[in-house]
Amino acid sequence: MDDMRKVGSSFLSDELFFADEQEPSRSRVVPGWKLLIVDDEEEVHVITRMVLEGLTFSGKGLTFLSAYSAAQARELLRGNDDVAVILLDVVMETGQAGLELVEFIRSELGNRAVRIILRTGQPGQAPEREVITRYDINDYKHKTELTAQKLFSTVTTAIRSYRDLNVIEKSRQGLDLIIASTRGLFERRNMALFAQGVLDQMSSLLRVNEDCLFLHSPSGFAATVRDGDISVLAGTGEFGHCGQEENACVLDDNVTLVLQQALRQRGGVFGEDSFVQYFRSRRGSENLLYFRLDRSLNAFERRLVEVFSGNVAIALDNMLLNTELLHSQKEIILTLGECVESRSKETAGHVRRVSECCRLLASELGFDSQEVDLVRLASPMHDVGKIGIPDSILLKPGKLTTEEFEIMKTHTLLGHQILKGSSRPIMQAAAVIAHEHHERWNGSGYPLGLAGQDIHPYGRIVCLVDVFDSLLSRRVYKEPWPLDQVRGFILAERGEMFDPHMVDTMMRQFDAFVAIRQDFPD
Repeated sequence: MDDMRKVGSSFLSDELFFADEQEPSRSRVVPGWKLLIVDDEEEVHVITRMVLEGLTFSGKGLTFLSAYSAAQARELLRGNDDVAVILLDVVMETGQAGLELVEFIRSELGNRAVRIILRTGQPGQAPEREVITRYDINDYKHKTELTAQKLFSTVTTAIRSYRDLNVIEKSRQGLDLIIASTRGLFERRNMALFAQGVLDQMSSLLRVNEDCLFLHSPSGFAATVRDGDISVLAGTGEFGHCGQEENACVLDDNVTLVLQQALRQRGGVFGEDSFVQYFRSRRGSENLLYFRLDRSLNAFERRLVEVFSGNVAIALDNMLLNTELLHSQKEIILTLGECVESRSKETAGHVRRVSECCRLLASELGFDSQEVDLVRLASPMHDVGKIGIPDSILLKPGKLTTEEFEIMKTHTLLGHQILKGSSRPIMQAAAVIAHEHHERWNGSGYPLGLAGQDIHPYGRIVCLVDVFDSLLSRRVYKEPWPLDQVRGFILAERGEMFDPHMVDTMMRQFDAFVAIRQDFPD
């Protein structure tokens, strides 16, 4: 402390120069960089604050924190993980208190960013070479050498290092976010979900650090171009209502102009208060991403946005290709299912009704969206094995003989054999359905005699839905049943032919299943 008193006059003699040359008007100083003073002498805190009061760096001033012991500093640091610089005394409660605090900061807190400047008035107790070699500190100063100007230079350099380390770390986080978000975007299954996913990920990227990208509450939207008109798919922030309702989003002239500029240029447009990214799929689909900014982006930030946007374009192409493949598979499956039904003199409407009723039942049972889609797409193939059944049996108007019924039962095996060779999830699900949709809950079904939970849920769903629709439809061997009679039959077979829980679920939404029949009439 005596050493600090000795240099107090040095502080004050340099202070006028520091204030004249470096200090802007107080009204323009924005508190920001946290400086923690750790010393057991009150006067050290007073003089340090007085000397550094006007320091600003990158438009931000200092916020001072004080601790008068290593123990008090520990508590402050636990609640302030954004301290930029620590001015740390070595000798406080003990002769090694400051050095032990360094170990706590680096090892226990895992804080590698904060810059630690060790100040000591007793250099013999903490030799400089040993301390610098053994401890992760950033500067070592004798209190006698710290004039006001030297303290200013030391702290400014430390803040600059802290700023640069944080920019590097936040840049790494931004790139990690780009990699992680791209994986998520590849899982999106339609344009609206994809657009929302892009907005969410871009918002996170823009918020990665206030010092890196000044965007506290991101506002933006994703749009597609249809017949020359810009249609908003999803929005966030002030555009959060966009895409939720038809014509719900009215864009002002300035926004429209910058969107049209991006369309003309077929590229990104970066302005003072906004940016637009342009995406064009390989199939010619044009899409736009707009965000409003608090300031213009610097070169690095633009590059970060452009890298993310490049990945979005790849993910968009992938999603559109997968969508097209999925539609193609659906068309093939429906067409094949309809061919089988037509051969057995049943209407093509049956496979469409089964498909939609299976979707509804799976959804009501709580299946996730992927499984709901899978059972909807695979169920039209439930009777594909009938392609191998002779017409004399398949089209017989009367009751089948025992021998004929045994042949009819083989359509489950034939269907499974036809479909099981594909590795596609839809075809695998269709193979299971073709194989098990005639199994019964009580174990009396065919071809395997499975019972209860041993029957795949897809097989149990199609069993119930197929019977429901078949009983209500005309067949070569029967007339359609009245609705009440069908309801009664299904209830009577609860726990016998059908899964009891699935029957209860269907009964709760029985009118909705009947409505599907009306949407796809014979």
